[in-house]
Amino acid sequence: MYPLPEMPLDKALIGGEWVTTELTLKVEGPSHGETISQIARCGEREVESAVLAANKAFSGQLGSWSSWSARRRGKWLMDFAAAIDNDHNRLTALECADTGKPMAQADGDISACARYFRFYGGAADKLHGETIPFENGFSVMTLREPYGVCAQIIPWNYPSQIFGRCVAAALAAGNTVVLKPAEDACLSVLRLAELAYECGLPAGVLNVVPGLGREAGATLAAHPGIQHLSFTGSPETGTRVAQAAARHHVPVTMELGGKSPQIVFSDADLDAAIDAVVRGIIQNAGQTCSAGSRLLVQEEVAEAFLSRLVDRFSNLRCDAGEANADCGPLISARQKSVLESRLASAFADGVSVLAEGRLAETAPAGGHFVVPQVLVDIPDGHELLREELFGPVLVVQCFEGESEALAQANATDFGLCAGVWTADGGRQLRMAKQIRSGQVFVNNYGAAGGIELPFGGVGRSGHGREKGFEGLRSFTRIKTVAIRHG
Repeated sequence: MYPLPEMPLDKALIGGEWVTTELTLKVEGPSHGETISQIARCGEREVESAVLAANKAFSGQLGSWSSWSARRRGKWLMDFAAAIDNDHNRLTALECADTGKPMAQADGDISACARYFRFYGGAADKLHGETIPFENGFSVMTLREPYGVCAQIIPWNYPSQIFGRCVAAALAAGNTVVLKPAEDACLSVLRLAELAYECGLPAGVLNVVPGLGREAGATLAAHPGIQHLSFTGSPETGTRVAQAAARHHVPVTMELGGKSPQIVFSDADLDAAIDAVVRGIIQNAGQTCSAGSRLLVQEEVAEAFLSRLVDRFSNLRCDAGEANADCGPLISARQKSVLESRLASAFADGVSVLAEGRLAETAPAGGHFVVPQVLVDIPDGHELLREELFGPVLVVQCFEGESEALAQANATDFGLCAGVWTADGGRQLRMAKQIRSGQVFVNNYGAAGGIELPFGGVGRSGHGREKGFEGLRSFTRIKTVAIRHG
């Protein structure tokens, strides 16, 4: 296990100061099942103070954020990206210990976080409105203005990455932030927030209130002092968060998971497809909203492709995050129990295991491991084909032609991502247009993290967009100014 850095992990960050809370929460490392730290358990008092501090920072009563030019904000974001790079190893160790993901994946997450701040730092002074042709004697323009205080409730599976994509965009647009990280994994977020103030961020611009979702999260979502809310998590929790925000007519961006298909046609490059299919389900032990958790393969190549899949999965190894194996543990004992219960139910329904990985001999006994699995013989309409499992479990269906592939791909209420593997240009476009999904990747999957690519879903996968310029625009509202001058 990697030693944790000396910093106030058990406090909230409010108004630029570390604040002690009455209660704390234990932090368990999923690789070993042991307590590795503790975090603050914030409640109404801390959330109230954080929202007040963010409001003061936005209005200029605390700090000077509202008076900073877009160029100056952008420069700070770029400087912060450089500071993340300089602190990369410490942040990677925190991410690995806290989430259990392999070191290489934690390393990539910290790099992605820095990329978000670098991207939005360069974009900050390129966010502008338009002029609109109107009647003679009028000049009409639109202004893009920040909302004010943005509440952000982020999950445990990619704490540093989602910190980057939410906080960087919000700050670039001129907002201030109150962030509620997940209680299961937020140590890297606390270090990032501390680092932000070391880089000269004005007091109150970024506030972090760790704690339980039903306490700190619920209080923040319902607070009348926020002007915008971003949430990433389950559809069920997302519904409650959106209902709370709706009481004060607060706009929300929701990213709520997926059941994403990878569709392999007979003319596909099978070597490229097999790499992406395996990587798309074992990344972060399958605990990824955009995981390619369904494989749809054309009958003509099913035998050959599944043979390759069996070979690849049989060589996958699970171990503690610091061992840097193919797959790490699930985040908690509860998550493991839920997944194993759902798998047991599926096996009772006749589902079979086609292939599976193995647990390394060096894997800690207390770790929350579930080996990667490929499942077949799945009844039509079964929940495995429709519902998110959030684990390293790939379910397989075969299809004859394009229309059947499309029907299978759309046979879920989720619609976050999809992969299409085919050399046929016409089919590529037909499938991309007809798949019900927020992102479609053709002959690739994930597009190397896609910092620049708008990301979000349809249906139960949520609404609104993050990443890229669309994500930046989502943190602004339009004001129309019409000047009559004769």
